[in-house]
Amino acid sequence: MDHEQWSAGQDELAVTVDGHDLTAAYREFEGGSGPPVVFVHGIPTWSYLWRDIAPEIGSDHHVIVPDLVGYGNSSMHDGFDRSIRAQEQVLEQLIDELTAGEVVLAAHDIGGGVALRYTAHNSDRVAGLVMSNAVCYDSWPVEFISDLGLPETGHAPVEQIEKQVGGAFEAGVYDEADDEFVEGMVAPWLSEEGVTSLSRCAVSTNTNHTTELDYDSIDTELLCLWGGEDTFQPIEYGERLVDDLGGEMVELAAYHWLPYDRSEEYVEQFQQFLTETLG
Repeated sequence: MDHEQWSAGQDELAVTVDGHDLTAAYREFEGGSGPPVVFVHGIPTWSYLWRDIAPEIGSDHHVIVPDLVGYGNSSMHDGFDRSIRAQEQVLEQLIDELTAGEVVLAAHDIGGGVALRYTAHNSDRVAGLVMSNAVCYDSWPVEFISDLGLPETGHAPVEQIEKQVGGAFEAGVYDEADDEFVEGMVAPWLSEEGVTSLSRCAVSTNTNHTTELDYDSIDTELLCLWGGEDTFQPIEYGERLVDDLGGEMVELAAYHWLPYDRSEEYVEQFQQFLTETLG
């Protein structure tokens, strides 16, 4: 599925962040009666990151795959917070509007920080967490993203951003990246508004939003599916999560973009977590 087909299948939900009226784009797959599963992407990705995973899980579960605000096909205009503190507000509204009862959260990169914040504040709504190369504690930001948040990035030529972001995916996958995936990951940023939004997303990577969490208050089942050779979010942070929260660590042969690199193994491990751990 290419990014245009993915986008064509999205719906929109009106959300509010710190008093700003925005829209959040999302895709749904409704193929079963299992607990709802929400997939949360990171930076500089969008919901298309889950293209090979969400439909598979959606054959047995109600699956929701949102674009965080400032990303993908959600609101991108300037003038609102894109931090994970703000994204937690978006996730809460999506879950309240589109689901009932407990959900399972699956997250990558800064999406992990969003999921951790939501779970710390709403443990009664989260049946399980699946974390992949996720930000937590003081594991972030990383230099690549911090540089994108510099003031000059907001006015950079589209061609420069295409090269920078596209290069991160081309060089950062474990095996060879396919052109359709790279094109899809870069597509939302290839406009003046997209360039500015990427800069605002990058500068909002606030470490305090994960260091302030009371990890002891996170009471849910945890599975860490981690690319063991990631230098952006080293596996030691995932191991620390497992030590503090309990749960299981499964190390896969991948760098940072594990949901793309190891989608089949991800689905297999995820389905096992849903059936054996969560019942």
